[in-house]
Amino acid sequence: MTSDTDHPSFLDPLRRYVPLAVWVVVLVVIIYIPLKIIALGYLPGDDALRHAAKAVSGKTWSEILVLNPVYKMDHEFGWSWLLAHIHQWDNWDAESLVIFSVVSMFILVNLAGVAWLRRPEAWLATLLAAMLLAAIPMRFTLGRPYLITLSSLITILFMWRLHRGTVPRMPVLLLLVALSAICTFFHGAWYLWVLPIGSFFFAGEFIWSIALGICWVGGVVIGSLLTGHPLEYPIQALQLAFLAVGAHDTQRTMASELQPFNGDTLTLVALAALLILRVVMKVNSIPLWRDPAFWLACLCWMLGFKVARFWVDWGWPALMVLATWDLQLLMENSVAVDSLKRLGLVCVLAAATYLGVTCDFNSRWTRSLTDTFLTEDNPDLKGWMPDKGGIFYTVDMSLFYQTFYKNPHGDWRYMLGFEPTWMPKEDFKVYHSILWNLNDGKAYEPWVKQMTQADRVAVRGAGNGTPDVPGLEWKYGVSGIWIGRLPRTNSVAAPAK
Repeated sequence: MTSDTDHPSFLDPLRRYVPLAVWVVVLVVIIYIPLKIIALGYLPGDDALRHAAKAVSGKTWSEILVLNPVYKMDHEFGWSWLLAHIHQWDNWDAESLVIFSVVSMFILVNLAGVAWLRRPEAWLATLLAAMLLAAIPMRFTLGRPYLITLSSLITILFMWRLHRGTVPRMPVLLLLVALSAICTFFHGAWYLWVLPIGSFFFAGEFIWSIALGICWVGGVVIGSLLTGHPLEYPIQALQLAFLAVGAHDTQRTMASELQPFNGDTLTLVALAALLILRVVMKVNSIPLWRDPAFWLACLCWMLGFKVARFWVDWGWPALMVLATWDLQLLMENSVAVDSLKRLGLVCVLAAATYLGVTCDFNSRWTRSLTDTFLTEDNPDLKGWMPDKGGIFYTVDMSLFYQTFYKNPHGDWRYMLGFEPTWMPKEDFKVYHSILWNLNDGKAYEPWVKQMTQADRVAVRGAGNGTPDVPGLEWKYGVSGIWIGRLPRTNSVAAPAK
């Protein structure tokens, strides 16, 4: 370890403040990154929009969506409860709730990453690498409750490192129960915790695996009790999961996040480089075969060939913990904790991380600025938005997110929501047929036959070509979006302009 004491200078009295200064720099970067992204005009494209709109609407999902009998209650009960109370507390609108979700969840994930470290700058280095290799920090900005589960996973993997080789004591066990309860209450996907439990088992950490399993069960019970539906809530979560992955004939018709990945080869190369660095620099780290984070990454990499989210939401965070711990050991062997060189390096790393994550490459943070929305207060759309009690049909999930976000009080329901398999079985067949036939207009026929005068169909397409869906009249509503309705006369009207 190098030391500045070999070269005394008039700055030496400031060395005592270096550790504190490092923490300040790291925390400022973590907080300022999501604020900068929001300032650029960033808007998540999916669940954060519908969560915020639901809180503002004051409705249940059965009042918002056309649902099958399996879906009886909010499967992310706690998150909807929290946003609804924030809205009621200070009358926040949907946009404010989305900003809160994005900023708070990004900060939460990264605080989970630095809270257990002696060298918090190691997390910044890993965050930057994750952005360069796979843009993983973009998922930290989605403002979704799964990030609470991700934060809990990171916490557990780091906590084990600090208590490795010991039997978990009562404070640790209570924390494990609390994390499981919080994840169950806010996120609902309680069953996915079998992955880290199994990873501890494969790593030979049998006591920790058993302790985590018992605490997980206790937390699921507590979290489910908090919803007021102690049996229905966890059972429905399993039923919905099986529906989401089992009702499709092909993965092409699934939500994009449930489709497989291609192996993320670049990340594997970077992991190999980290392992080589571990050997060359003689980093005395935990052997990979004894590290639950490594086993979790391996399991999720394999499962990613079935569903990509296993890799990006569970495997990558495990890799980040693994890499951060090795980088911390490397830093401790290279630079003294109170070295002024350390402060200089941290400032450079913080600047690189900030610029790398907030870089608007390929308009990744500003793409939503050009989005156009269907709104019921648009005079050009008078008579073309669904009437009272109507149904909004579409096979484009983004149209649900955007339209509900901008019309939380719209007096209609959506056939397609945030998961297609949760619509009625016969309607899912129509949805699946439309996608299977690459949006062929004739595949819409069953929906057209069941439509009423209050219903509407929305599709994306260029303004110079009316959608080829027989039996409807069409209006080019806003840029890139057509709206169809049953003819108001006995004959099909000419396309409205």
